[in-house]
Amino acid sequence: MNIILLGPPGAGKGTQAQRLVEKHGMRQLSTGDMLRAAVKAGTPTGLEAKAVMERGELVSDAIVSALIGDELDAMGPEAGAIFDGYPRTEAQAESLDSILEARDRKLDHVIELDVNEDALVERITGRFTCATCGKGYHDTFEKPHVEGTCDKCGGHEFKRRPDDNAETVRTRMAEYRAKTAPILPVYEARGIVSKVDGMADMDDVTAAIEAILAR
Repeated sequence: MNIILLGPPGAGKGTQAQRLVEKHGMRQLSTGDMLRAAVKAGTPTGLEAKAVMERGELVSDAIVSALIGDELDAMGPEAGAIFDGYPRTEAQAESLDSILEARDRKLDHVIELDVNEDALVERITGRFTCATCGKGYHDTFEKPHVEGTCDKCGGHEFKRRPDDNAETVRTRMAEYRAKTAPILPVYEARGIVSKVDGMADMDDVTAAIEAILAR
């Protein structure tokens, strides 16, 4: 099975992808991760990408397509793929079709984690972690049992990500909408797009995704 998982930063896409990996043995294909790995490994595609990046240019669709093709070949036909961060344009969607078709694969589902922007801002801006052990907390939804003391390690120092602020979150949302808007009609026309409430409890989101995959 091959799926595209869509959702803005903070929607829980990473968590759901990891659960699919663990339960179904699928592979999460993140273009950014694949690019870094290929450059580090010195593969032909990686060396080509490295040269482009060293010139300060953007990596072309052709290079990204080659990375995805290499990864699918390495996975073997029995493993399913979760596409993360690709495709983002209509041209990339067409390219993905060709990549899959050449390997006797097809795209089965496009699943979008639908979120409420204001609620997502609250979810992300309230996050903080223990500076010692990394346990996550939230100003509203998951406070330490004793204020100022980590439940897990007893530490007293906490930190927040500098980009977990309302302005950054809303900018990310706008970027996400701009990047996904061109490809959704392509897949909606095929009847393979499903929306899941990304603001629901994580286990409920997982159950909804499993129900879609079981169709």
